[in-house]
Amino acid sequence: MVKYSKEPENAAKACKARGSKLRVHFKNTRETAHAIRGYSLKKAQKYLEDVIAHKQAVPFRRYRGGVGRCAQAKQFGATQARWPKKSAEVLLGLLKNAESNAELKELKTDNLRVSHIQVNRARKQRRRTYRAHGRINPYMSNPCHIELILSEHEAPVSKPEEPEGTKKSKPKERLTAGATVAQS
Repeated sequence: MVKYSKEPENAAKACKARGSKLRVHFKNTRETAHAIRGYSLKKAQKYLEDVIAHKQAVPFRRYRGGVGRCAQAKQFGATQARWPKKSAEVLLGLLKNAESNAELKELKTDNLRVSHIQVNRARKQRRRTYRAHGRINPYMSNPCHIELILSEHEAPVSKPEEPEGTKKSKPKERLTAGATVAQS
């Protein structure tokens, strides 16, 4: 059994999925994962499909050096965004795996939310590139580990209305500094 960095609050109403040593850029995947945190399962899948189709963008907030600006970032309150296709495809696969795990546990897939998602750096993989004058430089890849937990989200309970006699009275009006009380 693999240890997750965080355990769900109610294990009976949650499902997990993880991928290790995935050959996909860490920085792009981290930003994509943070974009879908807290989304419902269907909304996250729709969003990632839109990212692949360039209909919605992933806002880049931490790793944004050299990232261009685009108008699609405005809806997230950012200016820089991209469309990391490979990261979106990998996350879609993980969401699909988590969904099948939920069906195996007989959870309602309509109520599932991304309660936890985490991307960690994996060990770099080495290649080499050939340079001028017979030199060789490293050509490293930056893979990552991804783990996510989908939890069944309960509908919010509305606050019961209080009976008429228990309502609090309005606070008394305060006097401004230097004002006098008008007597009648």
